Amino acid sequence: MSDEEHHFESKADAGASKTYPQQAGTIRKNGYLVIKARPCKVVEVSTSKTGKHGHAKCHFVAIDIFNNKKLEDIVPSSHNCDVPHVNRTDYQLIDISNDGFVSLLTESGETKDDLRLPTDENLLKQITSSFAEGKDLVVSVMSAMGEEQICALKDIGPK
Repeated sequence: MSDEEHHFESKADAGASKTYPQQAGTIRKNGYLVIKARPCKVVEVSTSKTGKHGHAKCHFVAIDIFNNKKLEDIVPSSHNCDVPHVNRTDYQLIDISNDGFVSLLTESGETKDDLRLPTDENLLKQITSSFAEGKDLVVSVMSAMGEEQICALKDIGPK
């Protein structure tokens, strides 16, 4: 063994799995679940009784966290489901480019320029109008399974 100390940061990044297994029977409303390879937020869970062949089943109704499409899945409650690692990070909005990309300031002081404006019309109008008024804005970015999208906006006062 070497004398060096190995230090690992517990960030779900390089080489980390985008999902983790969780027993279907333990997933609740407002939890997250992967349905048809899409990260979703559970809006409804119903569990059926054990039938003739033994397994109780969980019926999940969930909404894709990035495109708001409704998805459904039925899984035996004793089986494992994939649950996405969902992170929410706040960034300060610096600029909006003409091609629909935003420039964000990270906590470490670096810029992040690889995110598009959200597709949600209301949020898009809020961001563009508030930015045009010269307000200081903080946007919340939701990331899961290698995708990122602006999901909320906070006004922290005038510049």
